[in-house]
Amino acid sequence: MRIECPLCGSRDRREFYYRGDAVALARPAPDAGDDLWDAHLHLRDNPAGETRDLWQHESGCGAWLVVTRNTVTHAVHAVALASDVKRATL
Repeated sequence: MRIECPLCGSRDRREFYYRGDAVALARPAPDAGDDLWDAHLHLRDNPAGETRDLWQHESGCGAWLVVTRNTVTHAVHAVALASDVKRATL
């Protein structure tokens, strides 16, 4: 699988560190309460099909990326800088 880093270009996925579902970009407020934080930290979907995941270009520029990909076919559909995605959701 290859990932198109917006800063470095096309790279092998072994240069990247998989962090998990991009839901981490939508963190609860610090005072949101234990139940909400518990759900945010521990409850995850495991869908077959399209997902949005956080990856870090660990062996490259170090950028955090949101990768939209298919977990069944491993096809990568889109890659964006996580900072851009976060800014767009505010």
